[in-house]
Amino acid sequence: MRLLAVLALALPLAASAQAPPISVEVERFQLDNGLDVILHRDASVPAVTVNTWYHVGSGHEAPGRTGFAHLFEHLMFEGSGHVPEGAIDTWLEEAGGGANGSTTRDRTNYTTDAAANGLELALYLDADRMASLLDAMSPESVDGQRDVVKNERRQSYENRPYGMAFSVLGQTLYPPGHPYHWPTIGSMDDLTAASFQDVETFFQTYYTPNNASLVVAGDIDLTQARAWVEQWYGAIPRGPEPPIQPIATPVLEREHRLVLEDAVQLPRLYLAWHAPAAYAPADAAMTGLAAVLAGGKNSRLYRRLVYDMEIAQDVAAFQDGDLHSGTFYIIATARPGHSLDEIDAVIAEELAALRTEAPEARELQRVVNGIEASFLDGLETIDGFAGKADQLNAYLFFTGTPDFFEEDLARFRALSPRDLSDAAMTFLADRRVALSIVPEGAPELALTGSETAVPLF
Repeated sequence: MRLLAVLALALPLAASAQAPPISVEVERFQLDNGLDVILHRDASVPAVTVNTWYHVGSGHEAPGRTGFAHLFEHLMFEGSGHVPEGAIDTWLEEAGGGANGSTTRDRTNYTTDAAANGLELALYLDADRMASLLDAMSPESVDGQRDVVKNERRQSYENRPYGMAFSVLGQTLYPPGHPYHWPTIGSMDDLTAASFQDVETFFQTYYTPNNASLVVAGDIDLTQARAWVEQWYGAIPRGPEPPIQPIATPVLEREHRLVLEDAVQLPRLYLAWHAPAAYAPADAAMTGLAAVLAGGKNSRLYRRLVYDMEIAQDVAAFQDGDLHSGTFYIIATARPGHSLDEIDAVIAEELAALRTEAPEARELQRVVNGIEASFLDGLETIDGFAGKADQLNAYLFFTGTPDFFEEDLARFRALSPRDLSDAAMTFLADRRVALSIVPEGAPELALTGSETAVPLF
């Protein structure tokens, strides 16, 4: 029995390894202007999606000129050379679809959805803004969306409870000069100072076919879809090669204990460590570790902090891998009458336990089962930010292989309990950022020894 127990700790999870492989058939080609194109036919529902990733995010901005990538997330829906303002929404609604976009530190994605017979319209709208957005962009349209973005910053950051947390964490984890030092939303001053020429130049530098990848997925005829892609995107001229991004290596020399007063009712603790980049070795182990710690009511931290000791309102943990680096977070909100020091002590105990003793095989199996269920659920849809089209673009961007589904899931199926323990030992050391966000006028509720945080902007 003892031998079996040891083997269970040392070997990958055998039950999951027997599952059939996942294969998503794709047709991949590149246009002469450098646009990477991936076609995927899924006729399970009569719908199509056009998913474009521009390889530009807030990390490509310059100090003093932040917020541009997110500003373009808005401007791209304002119309283009042959599409009047407001027509994108109107025309797509008539075609049974819609459009959306999102921005990260590394990329911006745009998804255009329609009923199957609306594919050419979706391609036309997406291609026209790549080809001729500047023909429609004016100082007035930039000013209008600049105000929208500023208002979003007020709503989502400055005036939202705990809203400045990730901005402070980012500026502390990543030194000046690192592309992840500032938040995606950018600063009010930078947005105000941006000239029309600044914005125009940013578009010309990064929103080019050779800095983008396109996924067309759904109930499509592959031959027809390829012909339309060549027709609408093929004539767009190649742009300049985007400048090489300087990447400083992120290093924390010590623990940073910070406190930020905010209009909140309860103090909340944010712990953050440097972690592996997306799809790098140990990225999957850190994801599994987060689930062991705080993934559901049977997780270690939830059970102790929320259930047994009743000293926290909630607790969460997650691994957030970006292109050049990653961050591991643990976040917990104190219950009235309890301190963040109490919560931090329990978290420290659980991390110490995981460093010295691997989790039980059954504990890891529960986590991998949950990850696999969520993974397979994502394969059921093609559109949106959780569907196959966006995932194909994500795999291409991060790994160079669009159909990385089986390899991605295999990373988790191959995890052993010892992998999680080793990851905790390697990455979750004392060099961390511990940010307390406390009610205004009550800095004493912060973690002991905290210094006042000064948001970058």
